[in-house]
Amino acid sequence: MGINISRAHDLMQSAMDYRAARQDMIAGNIANADTPYYRPRDLRFEEVLAQKSATIFADKSQTLTMTRTNGAHLDGTENASDSKPTTFFRDGHMARNDGNSVDLDVETTEMAKNSTMFNALTAALKKDSAIFKSVIDASGKTS
Repeated sequence: MGINISRAHDLMQSAMDYRAARQDMIAGNIANADTPYYRPRDLRFEEVLAQKSATIFADKSQTLTMTRTNGAHLDGTENASDSKPTTFFRDGHMARNDGNSVDLDVETTEMAKNSTMFNALTAALKKDSAIFKSVIDASGKTS
């Protein structure tokens, strides 16, 4: 168990992991632009992050907990949050004569958007860590 900087820190780290995985998937699509019958893949993780955000920022005093009348009963909420991002085929474009449906314009646009979001998350994590560091530095000066 490490130091918990903020509740948003874990969420931002998860978002960065998903953005890195999506960047790799888009790069794979671009690399297979000339592969016959290749269908571009993508990663959908916004629902997973929304669920994780609701779990992290939920007001615990307003939640109703499940009562276990027997030790053999399942917890219910513990296993429900183990969702994973979904991989899907992005087939909105016409396939070429070789059956490949990779559109380089779409892939490079998606890569640029994903890269921008990754850079924004990196800046937010740096800012969050700098605030934490300044609190530690200030607390050392008061003693």
